[in-house]
Amino acid sequence: MTEPLKITVLISGGGSNLQAIINARDSGRLNVEIAHVISNVAGAGGLGRAEQAGISSTILPQGEFDSREAFDRALALLIAASDPDLVVLAGFMRIIGPAVLEPFQGRLINLHPSLLPLYRGTGTYRRAIESGDRKHGASIHFVTEELDGGPVISQVAIPITAQDSPDSLAERLSPREHDLIVATVELFTRHRVERSVGTVHVDGKELDRPLLLQPDGRLHP
Repeated sequence: MTEPLKITVLISGGGSNLQAIINARDSGRLNVEIAHVISNVAGAGGLGRAEQAGISSTILPQGEFDSREAFDRALALLIAASDPDLVVLAGFMRIIGPAVLEPFQGRLINLHPSLLPLYRGTGTYRRAIESGDRKHGASIHFVTEELDGGPVISQVAIPITAQDSPDSLAERLSPREHDLIVATVELFTRHRVERSVGTVHVDGKELDRPLLLQPDGRLHP
């Protein structure tokens, strides 16, 4: 068996996507070592999930730093301490700066709740409904200096119904986000995906569109 992929997970909230990774590891689907969980919010629920799973965690409160740059330098040092193969931003509500981007280029991925390039930033569920979109979804992309603008690896979509509110849409999308993050991390455990300049390669071939999550929980072009 190959060595587990060592990952660090960054969170700000409840950590349901972290839990999905933990569950997939425990079931044997993901050959990963979750080396470190880092939160910029002291009360983040995901910290309890990490503790229960026996995973090392650190709180890095952004309010304790006098500048964004100082926070980023501290975050970069924390990430580097466990020397991860992959850094997963799973509900990490903080823009990543150059101090983190530069040493971990090609190893940072982010889950964003929209079908990128639509709706970068926040309020994605409301914006999709107000725009009259017929579907919404989530994307996993490589993190770059452009907010939610890095090359997209994978996506999942669900229909928007006439009855949907932002909250109900988020609730329906959440389990599919969990499936998406597990399927995408699985690609990395199998060393099938890598980032080139502005592009994503899977199995050595450049993607011309993101991989789509299918009902069976697998990713296909």
